[in-house]
Amino acid sequence: MTEQERKAVLTACLMAAFADGSKHDRERAEIRNIADALGNEGGINVAALLQEVLLKRASVATLAAALTSAESRQLAYEMAVGVCDADGAQSAAEREFLDSLRDALGLDRAASAQFTTQAESLAEASVAAAPATTTIAASTLTREAMDKIILDAAILNGAIELLPESLSTMAIIPLQMRLVYRIGQSYGYELDRGHIKDFLATAGVGLTSQYLEQAGRKLLGGVLKSIGGSLLGGLGKQAVSSGMSFASTWALGHVARHYYAGGRTLDTQMLRQSFNDMLGEARNLQTRYLPQMQSQARTLDAGKLLRMVQQG
Repeated sequence: MTEQERKAVLTACLMAAFADGSKHDRERAEIRNIADALGNEGGINVAALLQEVLLKRASVATLAAALTSAESRQLAYEMAVGVCDADGAQSAAEREFLDSLRDALGLDRAASAQFTTQAESLAEASVAAAPATTTIAASTLTREAMDKIILDAAILNGAIELLPESLSTMAIIPLQMRLVYRIGQSYGYELDRGHIKDFLATAGVGLTSQYLEQAGRKLLGGVLKSIGGSLLGGLGKQAVSSGMSFASTWALGHVARHYYAGGRTLDTQMLRQSFNDMLGEARNLQTRYLPQMQSQARTLDAGKLLRMVQQG
């Protein structure tokens, strides 16, 4: 992809991130932080692109004109869908934006609807149902078993981060949510999707911003492709990734254990500080487990991930 095409794809993502006017201010601020963090990777000033979007100088027509290949147009639409679906079902405003983007890009409506259905299946994946229980003092899992569950989930999400397909990135968030659910359930808490989303947000993991950073780094590093497009890069180019999926999943798991073991008594500041501390520790572990992530990534594809998320 050319620099012009990458800029246009990123512009579509940023427009999608702000298409829903009801998005929480905390998430909006995190999106701005992500744009700053991406900096000038790949020679593109992402913060400047975001400013163009916020000032409404960017338009669907302009970005569509900059996308000259079928693959880049398809990728722009897929990534925009991912941004809109990252925090759950699309709002009316997001659907309207995506429809206008699809038409401006000249994409087939049936094929676009099929991709959107797949994406929403990931975004709306429910945590597994379980009978209500009474809160207990200790987990039904041993310390060793819980450590393994957390590490396995972190390695899996780290492997997903290495996959080039745009749809694969959407599996990371529901798998993180399922990890938190499983840990909370082991301590006797019956959690729903809304509670887990609030827990992630309180800890400092924005759903839209997390997807945006993961997909943005893949795009800027040249390892992202559309479902039907040609491969832009290769597997295992960890240098283009922050490794944040392994680290954030590992940190979330351990913070969730402390949170539910302590009877959910941590306040917002303590939760966020605990997550940041764990995140630093996890980043030191990432290199050790990279070979396992790379090995697991070779056995995964978007279809397998979709089944994994749906089946729990």
